[in-house]
Amino acid sequence: MSDFGMVCGCCVTGRHGLGRPSRRGFMRTGMAAAGVVGAASLLPRRAFAQSALSPDAALKALMDGNKRFMQTQLDSCSADLTILKQDTADKQEPFAAILSCADSRVPVELVFDQSIGHLFVTRVAGNIATSEMIASLEYGAAVLGTRVILVMGHSGCGAVKAAMAGKPVPGQISGLFAPLRPAVDEGKGNFEATIKDNAVIQAHLLATASPLLAGMIKDGSLKVAAGYYALDTGAVTLLD
Repeated sequence: MSDFGMVCGCCVTGRHGLGRPSRRGFMRTGMAAAGVVGAASLLPRRAFAQSALSPDAALKALMDGNKRFMQTQLDSCSADLTILKQDTADKQEPFAAILSCADSRVPVELVFDQSIGHLFVTRVAGNIATSEMIASLEYGAAVLGTRVILVMGHSGCGAVKAAMAGKPVPGQISGLFAPLRPAVDEGKGNFEATIKDNAVIQAHLLATASPLLAGMIKDGSLKVAAGYYALDTGAVTLLD
């Protein structure tokens, strides 16, 4: 194992200078079917804890954490784990959401030097924006107050490789191929380019296919970005 992977998973609370007022309220019936205006009226009032960060500041916090991860200078190991668990037992106030691949080599919280209660992570092979992933990320943004959604592809992605090969596969694995097809076509046989194209395509899909997320982006309360995680260096690169 390279040095950047030798880490633990605790986190410093309050690193972002944020308070912890409790978040109460429940999603009311009908949010999933509502548009931007309608959905806003159905959501519980948001507690402004993590959302004190701007979308740009939330993205910077992720990238700063990745720098600490690469330099093996994590500060997420110095907090009392018992206190962390107590603070998050009844609520969660993540400042960022990640749509990541399910690959076991992509430990999202460690990659960004974050821990309990800071990230709202959704994972699926190929980091594709399925309806379930979109619904989960809508919840993270509209209810929990996440300020940035990062779609993160990674080097050596097996789902992308299989989609590019297009060969028969067991079970329901081929169900991943259709959402990856636009990137396969765009990448023109280049494996790394296809992985990066897929992250950008899925981020664009999130930002446009969901009226709820699109409305939050328009009013400046949310940012959607794409990134690429290099397994060999531990670096996350933001993509255009």
